[in-house]
This record gives sequence, structure tokens and C-alpha cells, in this order.
Amino acid sequence: MATREHPLIEVRDLHKVFKMGEHEVRALNGVSFQIFEGEMVAIMGPSGSGKSTLMNILGCLDRPTNGAYFLNEREVSSLGANALARVRNKEIGFVFQSFNLLARTSALENVELPLIYAGTPHRRKRAMGALERVGLGDRVHHKPNELSGGQQQRVAIARAIVNEPTMILADEPTGNLDTRNSYEIMMLFQELNEQGRTIVIVTHEPDIAKMCKRVLHFRDGLLDQDYQVTSRVRASDALEEWKAQRAAADAAQAERQALGSTA
Repeated sequence: MATREHPLIEVRDLHKVFKMGEHEVRALNGVSFQIFEGEMVAIMGPSGSGKSTLMNILGCLDRPTNGAYFLNEREVSSLGANALARVRNKEIGFVFQSFNLLARTSALENVELPLIYAGTPHRRKRAMGALERVGLGDRVHHKPNELSGGQQQRVAIARAIVNEPTMILADEPTGNLDTRNSYEIMMLFQELNEQGRTIVIVTHEPDIAKMCKRVLHFRDGLLDQDYQVTSRVRASDALEEWKAQRAAADAAQAERQALGSTA
């Protein structure tokens, strides 16, 4: 079990090289860091910085060219395909920008999928519980096209947590959402983190990064900044501030329209 002495995630001198014809692209060029249980970390950087490549390695979707990746004190970067699949199913909950829900199945059936792959008993009850945790207990039989974008992302989060994974990896989880839904999703992530869940979020949005506890910033395949967020933003406070701004803007627009109609 990870502790403050033993990190949940540890990467040591990670390199990832892609061959593009006769050329080599060094997506990661010697990256090392640790993430401890209970952290909520944002991974940031410009396009081509290596953050997506790193996310794929952390999610056991790809292997480094050189270096080592330890998850829960187990070196996983050199495991075979079947072993990596078991690690993904048991240890990691994924949340994606595009939700990645099966279109023709209900929210409940989407959340059950990881349990089916794991051969877990009492799947329906556990999937129901996960949906209730994300506030969708009344939407369990709705299909994705019957849900809003924010609700679809909540289904994706329920699917990510249903197996009680070691960590959640979220790749641009607010990228397809408007401001209100983005803040509501971050409220949910903060609640999960407060319950002890370790969360790693790839984002290009500074306001989302400020809702995390720590930022790892990448550039040109290197970790160029690693810092704690000193004035962390509560997503609930950001949402209330946004609501107030919208209400003020709507009132000002209504006043302008009223003045225009009497002119």
C-alpha cells in the first residue's frame, strides 16, 4: 500500500521515442517524479510537450522506450499485454474528454462494463451505487443521447470509480463541457479526492489546474515545473461566482432591452 514513504506513482528517467519514417520524435526525454496517495495533480503543457504520451504510460496503455514506471510499488512498465490489461482494470479508472460511452446501452450498463471484465459479482448493485455517488441515481436507464454532456461525463466518472481503483486518470475531462458543467465536474473530482481518491488530470485550462493541489508542467518532453497550488480554488466557489456573473449580465441585458423598447 502506498504511503508517504512509498509513492503511489513513481516514474524514473522515462524516455519515449517514436519513429516517424527516418526520423525520431522524443516525446519524453528523461522524466522523473512521484505522486503520493490522496494527491490531486494537474498535468499541463503546450501541444507536443509530452503530456499525452505520459498519460498513456501512466494508464498502462503504452510502454516507455527507456526508464521505469512503478504503480503501488510494482514495476509495471515492462509487463506483458495481459498483465497490463489486469492492472488497467483493477488499479486505474479512466475518464476521457469524449466520454467514451457505448451509445446503444444505458448509463447503468456502461458503468457495469469494468465489473463484467473483472468478473465481479453483484454488478448491478455496485453500478447503481456508483451512479448514485455522482448524482445520477434517477438517470440509470437513460442512454447517452438522452443525457447532457455534463451528465455523460458523470456516467464516465461512475464507470471509472465502480471498481474502486487505486487512481483516476482524467484526460481533458472538461474539454467538451461549458463553464457550468466544467465546474460541476470539478466539484465531483474534488469530492472524490477529499474521500481519499488519487486523481491525475491532464488539462490545458489554467482555471481547472488551480482546482488541483499540485501542477506538473511539461515542455519539450521534460518536466520543467513541479509546484503545489498555493491558493487552491474550490470548484463550488467558482460555480457560485460564475452564477452571480451570469445573473448580473442577464440583468444588464434585460435593462438595456427595456430602455431600448421605451426609446
